[in-house]
Amino acid sequence: MTANEDGIQASDVGLNEERLNRIPEYFADNYLDTGKLPCVATLVSRNGQIVHEAYRGRDELGGGDPIGPDTIFRIYSMTKPVTSVAAMMLFEEGKLRLDHPVHHYLPEFADTEMWVKGTIDDYETRKPIRPMEVRDLFTHTSGLTYGFLMQHEVDALYRREKIARPDESLEEMCKRLARLPLLFSPGTRWNYSHSIDVLGRIVEVVSGQTLDQFFRERIFGPLEMVDTDFHVPKDKLHRLMACYSRDPETGRISESDGKGEASRAYRHQPPMLNAGGGLVSTLRDYHRFCLMLLHGGALHGTRLLSPKTVEFMRLNHLPENRTIKQMGDKTFSEARMEGNGFGLGGSTIVNVADAMQPGSVGTFSWGGLANTFFWIDYEEELIAIQATQMIPSGCYPLRPQFQQLVYAAIEW
Repeated sequence: MTANEDGIQASDVGLNEERLNRIPEYFADNYLDTGKLPCVATLVSRNGQIVHEAYRGRDELGGGDPIGPDTIFRIYSMTKPVTSVAAMMLFEEGKLRLDHPVHHYLPEFADTEMWVKGTIDDYETRKPIRPMEVRDLFTHTSGLTYGFLMQHEVDALYRREKIARPDESLEEMCKRLARLPLLFSPGTRWNYSHSIDVLGRIVEVVSGQTLDQFFRERIFGPLEMVDTDFHVPKDKLHRLMACYSRDPETGRISESDGKGEASRAYRHQPPMLNAGGGLVSTLRDYHRFCLMLLHGGALHGTRLLSPKTVEFMRLNHLPENRTIKQMGDKTFSEARMEGNGFGLGGSTIVNVADAMQPGSVGTFSWGGLANTFFWIDYEEELIAIQATQMIPSGCYPLRPQFQQLVYAAIEW
């Protein structure tokens, strides 16, 4: 795409069209032609104007139909910023506080203790230094974890207990989760986790709505995000592409979820409204969400948040302005975390040199399990979004490569 619908050229917003055109060619040459990925979709906007939008590849590996603007992707953890925005909307209404203990809203967490030592069959716990607070959920400093991390006995407990089963609700998941020990005392470390799922449950309790209802009525409807939800309606199922998984040891690629009617996870409304990873969307839909954040919480006359709230969200909320790496992350991250702190719902750059990529302090970003990714550079008024459907994130260096190519296109 060389110009948007209003005829705005890349050069009109300080971007080099020739260099932007390198982006799809690069990914086609290195990933599509070699059979490593089924497709790559990329979108870049500046000053609110989309000046690059490219869709290469097909919706099934080795076949299927060409992808395009209407292709629906599983965005997994790119759901987290959406849930965080929902919670901050309620914060602005005075319905929740960041310094409140989680058990103020979810009583089941009142007696949650932290792991000391032992095995999953015989272990010791003690009270944490302080209770888990709402802010800890936003920043993944809650002491919760994910079973798939496979780094600690508590992760193994999550797997044994099948935390976040697709047949249970957020309420049921939180009640079972609260009975398991924390990995550490809240606020002392950073660990990627079910924190945003618990935050999603707080949104339900405080708003009196199910999470999907809140999203549709308060976020998706006002922003005209018509293709974003926890499931895909029957009349749109043909637009949901297949998803794949790559074995990190053998490199073997297998299908993790089918295309359209063959999808096991998205044909029907799920009981589990996965607040940390359950949404599907299109690049254009998610761009509208990013535009709202870039424009200080409003889009085309519709305001979701105050500009000061959005500014507050993208500050580094980790203690003493530490980075994720300094907070002890040794398990998992959606992208390179050097130079990154964590805001309310996503990473935020605090040291550009340490990040080892061009960028700006305060850039807000996050990605999803199947190699979807976005970032918002407020200094450059730049939004970039990338999508394919290959698990796990980071199995190929797509994100840093995309960042290199996008920043190389800036002329002024």
